[in-house]
Amino acid sequence: MTAIVLQARIDSVRLPGKALLLLDGKPLVTRVMEALNNIPADLRILACPEDSLSSFTPLAREADFQILAGPKEDVLERYCLAIRKYSIDRVIRATGDNPFVFADAAVSVNAQASSVNADYAGFLNLPYGAGVESVSSSALLRASEQAVLPYEREHVCPYLYNHPELFSIYRPNAPDCWHFPDIRITVDTQEDYNRAAELYRALNNEPNRYHGETIIKKYAEIFHK
Repeated sequence: MTAIVLQARIDSVRLPGKALLLLDGKPLVTRVMEALNNIPADLRILACPEDSLSSFTPLAREADFQILAGPKEDVLERYCLAIRKYSIDRVIRATGDNPFVFADAAVSVNAQASSVNADYAGFLNLPYGAGVESVSSSALLRASEQAVLPYEREHVCPYLYNHPELFSIYRPNAPDCWHFPDIRITVDTQEDYNRAAELYRALNNEPNRYHGETIIKKYAEIFHK
C-alpha cells in the first residue's frame, strides 16, 4: 500500500497559524490536501500533533484524508505511527507548507523510486515547495530506531539520505522542465504567503488544473518581469 502522509501543525514561529490562513477562502492546509489529491495513492493521511487535532479533523474529512495525531517535535515517529496503524509499504511524504505541489513530478519520482527499489527518493533542484519524497516504510521504521538527533527526528528523512551506506538513496536532478531551484513557492513567511496568494489568483484560483511547468511559467510572468 502506498500512502500520502502529510505532516502539518498550526503553530509556526515565522508565520503563526499559517496552516489556517486562507487561500481563496479555504485554509492553507486544505489547499495542500487538494493539491495532493491529484497524486495517485491508496490512502491519504494528515499526521498532526495532538494540539492541532480538533482544528484539522473536519478539514481532513472534507478533503477525504484520514487523520492521525502524534508527537509534535518527533515527526519521524508520527510517520511511523501511521505506517504501523495502516500497514503502509511506501510513503509519499508531503508537508503543510506547499499548496503548489507538482503532482506530475510526484508521480514521476515515486515511479522511479519503485523501479530502482530506493529506500528514499526525491528530485533535487525543483522549485522550493514543489516536491515530495518517496520513502519505503521499512526505511522509516529503521531510521526511527536509530536516529537520535532532534533534527533527524523533526525533519523525518535526513537520517536516511545522510547514511547512504545504510539505505538505497535516489536523488536525481529534476528534469529540465522542472529544474528551477531559484523559484520559491512554499509558505513559510508573510512574504511567502503574499506571493502564494498572488500566484493562486494568477492561476484562476485552480492551481491543481495545471502541470508543474505551467505553474513555473506563470510564476516567472508575475515575479520575474
